[in-house]
Amino acid sequence: MTSIAQAPMPGDAQARTSLRHTLSSYATGVAVVTTVDTGGEPVGLTVNSFTSVSLDPPLVLWCLNRDSASYPAFLAAGGYAVNVLRSSQEGVARRFAGSRPDRFAGLAWRLGHAGQPVLGGALAHLVCRTHRRLTLGDHLVLVGEVIAHGAAGGSPLVFHDHRYLTSTPPA
Repeated sequence: MTSIAQAPMPGDAQARTSLRHTLSSYATGVAVVTTVDTGGEPVGLTVNSFTSVSLDPPLVLWCLNRDSASYPAFLAAGGYAVNVLRSSQEGVARRFAGSRPDRFAGLAWRLGHAGQPVLGGALAHLVCRTHRRLTLGDHLVLVGEVIAHGAAGGSPLVFHDHRYLTSTPPA
């Protein structure tokens, strides 16, 4: 039988851990969201909290922990790029998920349509203008209007149960 846990209470680490375990049951795609900071330096981090909101107007959203070192850059940025990773890019996902100081060193990337870093080899990319920011709980929800996009096709990198998985598209 499956156990049912109550929603976490503020300060209840055990309940948060249980909720995190439950949420890990949902498989997601993996993306690296990038922007430039106020000094013009590229900034990016790995996310699995990305989704489409609307086709008309074209809106997407993702969530950023307010404790993230990247928080100030994304709070100030007028836009960002969502780089959807392909199955062969687990190393890129790990690089941008860690605390490495220069995450872009040695990677192929270019400035996209609105000056945001677009990673080479990504399965798809969406360049967005920041449409709305909402603070909800311990996260900043960023809604972006898609102003440019492209998809190369292939197999996506997937995250499930605290680990990266590869998938194969249907034949």
